[in-house]
Amino acid sequence: MQPVASHSLRSRVKCRPGRPWMSMTASVTPSIATFKTRDAMGRAAAADVAAALRDHLGRQSNVRMIFAAAPSQAEMLDALARERDIDWRRVTAFHMDEYLGLPADAPERFGAWLTRHLFSRIAFGAVHLIGQEPDPEREAARYAALLGEAPIDIICLGIGVNGHLAFNDPPVADLHDTKSVKIVELDAVCRQQQVDDECFPTLGDVPAHAITLTIPRLLDADRLFCVVPGASKRAAVERSLYGPIGTECPASALRTHPRCALYLDQDSTPPQLSLTPVRA
Repeated sequence: MQPVASHSLRSRVKCRPGRPWMSMTASVTPSIATFKTRDAMGRAAAADVAAALRDHLGRQSNVRMIFAAAPSQAEMLDALARERDIDWRRVTAFHMDEYLGLPADAPERFGAWLTRHLFSRIAFGAVHLIGQEPDPEREAARYAALLGEAPIDIICLGIGVNGHLAFNDPPVADLHDTKSVKIVELDAVCRQQQVDDECFPTLGDVPAHAITLTIPRLLDADRLFCVVPGASKRAAVERSLYGPIGTECPASALRTHPRCALYLDQDSTPPQLSLTPVRA
């Protein structure tokens, strides 16, 4: 499967001053925190995201964030919405992917999911949702332009069962993508995950195509906070941390980012980390 359409990565040629792109073969160990429960993991990740937000807001007038929409992020987002002493009016929010082919008011849309879990609970300065047809290519270009207007400071993301970041599944992922936002075909493992996560009743209900931010676009941020609970993600976490960096496990690209924090619960922790102290 190949990307159906894609659009230029503007920010790659105007990346954050003083932070040149790392080689996609250079490996940096993310900071890793493991927890006994999903709730404890979510609260700790939210506290760290909030601390980074306060730090950025103390040094600059506005902060730009990107959020993942998935059940794996629910505990973290709930705790983040409860954090205090954050001037959310100075925060601009984006999200990293969206289905194609669903009605504009479908509750399964990622924009709708994030609105229920976060955007309706906090008075953001601005929230930019990925739109709908009839022209997905034009929408991808519009969203790429919005993302490229200024650097992205913080991204809250997860890892898929197949190792994807956003909807960069192994067949369509490109660690050296020159695009910022593109249209992709979802692979079977990714679509089945949406059923297993109870987002859709059957595989036939899951859209086959989506708009996604590319991997270089996601890595072009100051801080990454990656929240990955659940036994179904353990193998993907193991490949991300210990396998080769490449498109067979797109999340392995996280090891090329110098400021990535990874949060796991006991179920998602691979055996190599079994001796790591687990926080309650």
